[in-house]
Amino acid sequence: MPEITSHVSSPIGVLAVLCFVAAFFFFLKEATQARFFDYVPPLLFIYATPVFLNNLAVGGLTIIPSTSPIYSGLSSYVLPAFIVLMLIKVDLPAVVKVMGKGVLVMLMGTAGVMVGCVVAYLIVHGWLSPDAWRGYGALAGSWIGGTANMLATVEILGTSEEQLGLAVIADNVIYVVWLPILLTSRDFAERFNRWARVSDERLDAMDAAAASQVDADAAPTMPQYLFLLAIVIGVTWIGRTVAPGVADWIASSAPALEPVFSETTIRILLVTTISLALSATPVSKLPNSTAIGTALVYIFVAGMGARASVAGLSEAPMFVLGAFIWIFIHGAFCLAGAWLFRVDVHSVAIASAANIGAAASAPIVAAHHRPNLVPVSILMALLGYALGNYLAPLAGHLARLAAGQPI
Repeated sequence: MPEITSHVSSPIGVLAVLCFVAAFFFFLKEATQARFFDYVPPLLFIYATPVFLNNLAVGGLTIIPSTSPIYSGLSSYVLPAFIVLMLIKVDLPAVVKVMGKGVLVMLMGTAGVMVGCVVAYLIVHGWLSPDAWRGYGALAGSWIGGTANMLATVEILGTSEEQLGLAVIADNVIYVVWLPILLTSRDFAERFNRWARVSDERLDAMDAAAASQVDADAAPTMPQYLFLLAIVIGVTWIGRTVAPGVADWIASSAPALEPVFSETTIRILLVTTISLALSATPVSKLPNSTAIGTALVYIFVAGMGARASVAGLSEAPMFVLGAFIWIFIHGAFCLAGAWLFRVDVHSVAIASAANIGAAASAPIVAAHHRPNLVPVSILMALLGYALGNYLAPLAGHLARLAAGQPI
């Protein structure tokens, strides 16, 4: 029998620990109502705690193991599940109706994330590991759509746990700096709107459109949960069934693309594309899917932390320095979009938050700027999520190519 190296080694025990860790920090946030969690999100602790439990030896044994069938199960089944659950709620017409040209500013911000990824990586990659482009690709996933995109990109690019850890650190350090900037931008609304040549009618039209947008997410029923379960399992099955054939076809017809379009990459892109197609059907009306999907995201984050080691953290200062260069390139693109499309500071702040903080911070920024835009800010974040699984891996590969590094 193999030697037991952890106090909790059974798969169900490991899963229980991961679920408890994810639940505990949200319980702490809700119980204390501490503003601290607005600036240092539970995500950081949900990732870091399993790292601690996996690396700290107590009585000669770690608390949880670094390898477990649960971890591969999370990648195989939980990841496609939360992709489906979150993407079927994307409502592009509603976002465009309310935000108008603010959507274009968000897309400019997304372009800034991709350009910033390449530029920042070129500047700092000499101080980082050769595979750090995978970590930058993962961070691009978070900054285009959110944590779920980061995790999907990790699977697509084969990002190591150490590089993911650096991406999580950089993500949270930048969040602490960037969120206050977005919040305080409200105080400069009048001067900003004059600079951006915003018409007086824009804010009135946006408020009217927001008032007409009704949130139809009602309390779910048992049949609706069954419908969601059938859709999630069905789309996951299609992805796992079709992906191997597509990967084999690419390998035989275009061998040069084989390292980029692995079976895992194709499976995630298939699930993403099918889910987006379903968002244009009555499936999008099924309630509570985003909340369930987000809960699965945090359990997955805990699982990624459980596999990580503390090795590689010496690269954190340069990795984070690159992230600071990167975020200000994103900000410059947002400002350029505001001036080009004559968009108000409230929309710009929400658009940037929808990229950088996704559904976790876009509502915070919207509530501070214009509370009636909170519902559409969540939809805008989901729009970023729809783009992230395609664009973030591309950003990582572009950074790699610009630095002249092999896969």
